[in-house]
Amino acid sequence: MITALIVDDEKKNHESLLGLLKEYCPTVEVIGQSSSVEEALQFISKKKPQLVFLDVEMPNGTGFDLLRKVPKIDFKIIFVTAHAHYAIKAIRFSAVDYILKPIDTDDLVHAVEKVTADLGTGEPTQYNALLENLNTSSTYKIAIPVKDGYAFLMPEEIIRLHADGAYTHIHTAAEKFTGTKNIKEYEELLSEYGFFRSHNSHLINLKHVKRFSRLDGYFVHMSDNSVAEISRRKKEEFIGMMSKKALS
Repeated sequence: MITALIVDDEKKNHESLLGLLKEYCPTVEVIGQSSSVEEALQFISKKKPQLVFLDVEMPNGTGFDLLRKVPKIDFKIIFVTAHAHYAIKAIRFSAVDYILKPIDTDDLVHAVEKVTADLGTGEPTQYNALLENLNTSSTYKIAIPVKDGYAFLMPEEIIRLHADGAYTHIHTAAEKFTGTKNIKEYEELLSEYGFFRSHNSHLINLKHVKRFSRLDGYFVHMSDNSVAEISRRKKEEFIGMMSKKALS
């Protein structure tokens, strides 16, 4: 069983989530419910829950305020938030689990299963990355879940990404990381930072493209001297994007 705390200032939200957990997530034992940051801090200190379902917005403080006040974050967190909330992007970049209101049962079950698999994997450093991302108005760091923890990279450091089934290899000038997310998830996060899906297996940073070649197919040569393929159906889009980039 996983012991859990629900932090939400609205009673109906408490009751709704509690009912869903009882029906769809029987391995979760809710041992407490708090309606404020201060209540939650006291409960966490005394009862040490393994998991906290944390509402982002509360009248007397945010879920992020709770994280800033906890001496040590030694529990897992699933944020519960509205889709339009400003912090969604920072949450996603930091590889932190969240579910949207109104709660979808499939999303809830998936988040709980993921947390269960991560229990006992060491200090959850992605929460520190989240707080760092929330404190910046510029580019966020992206948390790359790897087998032994997380790698934290600025988007401009990434030269290219290469799909390998359910995994993704992330290449920088200094190192290669193997992320435990598929390439589609990274495409969604990085598209606004000048990344282009050149092929089913390749996501490239256009800032690192050195040369385009046509020899038995279409290829781009990157700043680290690696080569990535461009599919025929993506060729014109790629050339158009690089032309716009050259004129900007």
